[in-house]
Amino acid sequence: MASEENSNRNSLCFYAIDVLKTANAHEKARKSREYAKIWRHSKNKDVGQNKNIPLRPARPEKPALLMPREMPKRKKSNTPENKAILLHALSHIELNAIDLAWDIIVRFSNLHQSDEFSLPLQFYEDWLKVADDEAKHFLMLSDRLKKLNCQYGDYPAHDGLWESAEKTADSFPARLAIVPMVLEARGLDVTPNMIKMMEEQEDFETAEMLTIILADEITHVRAGSDWFKYWCEYYKKDEETYFQELVNEFFHGSLRAPFNHEDREEAGMIRDWYEPLAS
Repeated sequence: MASEENSNRNSLCFYAIDVLKTANAHEKARKSREYAKIWRHSKNKDVGQNKNIPLRPARPEKPALLMPREMPKRKKSNTPENKAILLHALSHIELNAIDLAWDIIVRFSNLHQSDEFSLPLQFYEDWLKVADDEAKHFLMLSDRLKKLNCQYGDYPAHDGLWESAEKTADSFPARLAIVPMVLEARGLDVTPNMIKMMEEQEDFETAEMLTIILADEITHVRAGSDWFKYWCEYYKKDEETYFQELVNEFFHGSLRAPFNHEDREEAGMIRDWYEPLAS
């Protein structure tokens, strides 16, 4: 397996390591978009492989990262500051999502053209698209924050978001089950209400932005569920039972209802899989 130093500088794994080691949030997003553009126009598609994967991605000095119990309660009143706090939290989620997409590419690059279960190039290109989308979302949210006299880093942020990546670092099906099929699927449940809230406040700019994000997130969950089914088919696993086993093992707590069944179904999520796991 090639090391970072001698790996192809035009490989997805080289791009992934570079993004993961980039601390500046806007530069991380910019690089993600640029690498996705380079890849789309490249004739030689090299996934690459890499051992030197950081346990945690590089992060800027701000925001302060707090554990969930330390995070201040988010207020619902309609003020510019409370809206900024909400969009700041979403920005932080999108920043983590950029790293999660690149991490799944490089962490499971060993499965590309492997002797047993093998992932085709399409898998890595699916997650490159996810990384590009998440970078687009982060930059959109950043621009909106500027109009609210705020920037990423002005408020504390949740430090538990990378925990799921660490727990699933050695399990490909668990990574799919927990990150896109649980965490990102949660976004499908809560985003429609945020859109409605913004429309009620006549903030149609933010509502339109969240609508774009929701549409993209459906495709991300779909990618997760499709590749999870691909794994299960190869190993002759019952998809419903195996998904529930992985969630019980790798996810702390119960899934939270109510669910956005319509968008979840579009994303390939079946009710019988997740409803029994709800609190």
